[in-house]
Amino acid sequence: MSILVLAEHHDGVLAGVTAHVVAAAQAIGGDIDVLVAGEDVGAVADAAARLDGVRRVRVADHAVYAHQLAEPLGALLAELAGDYTHVLAAATTTGKNVLPRVAALKDVSQVSEIVEVVDADTFRRPIYAGNAIATVKSADSLKVITVRGTGFDAVGESGHAAIESVDTVVDNSQSTFLKQELAQSDRPELAAAKVVISGGRGMGSGENFTLLEGIADKLGAAIGASRAAVDAGFVPNDMQVGQTGKIVAPELYIAVGISGAIQHLAGMKDSKVIVAINKDEEAPIFQVADYGLVGDLFEILPELESKL
Repeated sequence: MSILVLAEHHDGVLAGVTAHVVAAAQAIGGDIDVLVAGEDVGAVADAAARLDGVRRVRVADHAVYAHQLAEPLGALLAELAGDYTHVLAAATTTGKNVLPRVAALKDVSQVSEIVEVVDADTFRRPIYAGNAIATVKSADSLKVITVRGTGFDAVGESGHAAIESVDTVVDNSQSTFLKQELAQSDRPELAAAKVVISGGRGMGSGENFTLLEGIADKLGAAIGASRAAVDAGFVPNDMQVGQTGKIVAPELYIAVGISGAIQHLAGMKDSKVIVAINKDEEAPIFQVADYGLVGDLFEILPELESKL
């Protein structure tokens, strides 16, 4: 068996989730290659080569791949896929954008958001907002798979994989990059943070989210939110944690004023330690919390910050 992993990268830096996808590839077994596609991606290729278990890094360095658009990346992967039994990518915005196109071009079914590998043909993935786990077996000769990074521990970075150039330059007349708007923050990226503190509808307003900032600064945490808080206009939607937001599994997750709807739990219940702060002692969040504190968050948060 041979596996091709699509490396995800941003601003010349290899995304940490790629190491989790390589871990999933190791669980499948076989030779593992990593594809780095973009423009001026030498540093990304070097980082990918250091991932444990990688045999070879294949680099497609050309302007057509500069913004990782689905059309050129999909065409490139479809062309390279003939050498592989599995094509993997992270279940991120990029992976979800590119891999369905690869599956369609190769006329195979995609297996989405796996969290466990049973064998080379069989995988487990969450359904019904994570309340059930489906075991899926694919009979396709090529397996096209997105991987939920929270389901696999990242591989180490002591490898020395070979790096080779891919000369394939596909024609992209279907899409054009116009612009991107990136949120700027000094805090860790939400999906990769080791500590996350999230606020819900109980925060009352967007201004009250400042109560989380001091705690986040002291803990080196990212700040998230429930869908209810986003829908209420308290914070922008790129802060949303949940089934329709970002899936996180930090070492510590602090849920403040969050009731614990199924949609939210689906995005954070794999966290190592969960702390819930809520005035309603019957809130569902306490059923998954390792530690629960019943009380007024407007009194608890300032006291918590002063103790840190």
